[in-house]
Amino acid sequence: MRYGKIGAVIASLVALLLFAGDMAVSGGRGGSLRHAGSMNGGADANKDIAIRQVTVTPVRAHVGDTIRVDVVIENKAEGYETVPLEISANGKVVGRKLFTFGFSPADRIYRETFVWPTRGLSPGEYRIRAEAFVWEDSSPFDNFLEVKQVVLLTAPGTPFPDGATSGGSATETDPRFVPETHRDEGKSTDEAAPGMGGY
Repeated sequence: MRYGKIGAVIASLVALLLFAGDMAVSGGRGGSLRHAGSMNGGADANKDIAIRQVTVTPVRAHVGDTIRVDVVIENKAEGYETVPLEISANGKVVGRKLFTFGFSPADRIYRETFVWPTRGLSPGEYRIRAEAFVWEDSSPFDNFLEVKQVVLLTAPGTPFPDGATSGGSATETDPRFVPETHRDEGKSTDEAAPGMGGY
């Protein structure tokens, strides 16, 4: 009986070590999601996406208001996958969804929208960042984009500095991003560009 108990303890320790090793390989925070994402189709294809633009509206709001965050993502390679896409405010995740790219090779530009309820938050300045977690992305340096202009939240009924009113919008664009309507010289901007429709 004593040896049976010792064997059970050893087996439990081995299982724990294997789990910890898998989490370490998966990448820590959000790692389990990244690891699961790598098992999607197109595993042998090159994967390379970039967060190209983030728009926040409004940038002056009262606690309890809803903030909208629009994200533009570009698929720069051939791989397809479903991965976590997150919005954070001052480093804390305030929005998360699964995002699929590359299912249709013709689609290069994707748009995703988040709604951030601010009820219960402390008044202050909040910096918004969008980030996609792509396992084995060939250029992970452009998988995130942070909006330089902060979102200012004040207590309900409290005026904003300098007599400003609620509202406003801030857009951060990757300087390497060229909107598809401007990539081909001579193409009318009234023409619908390929891959620009829908979410």
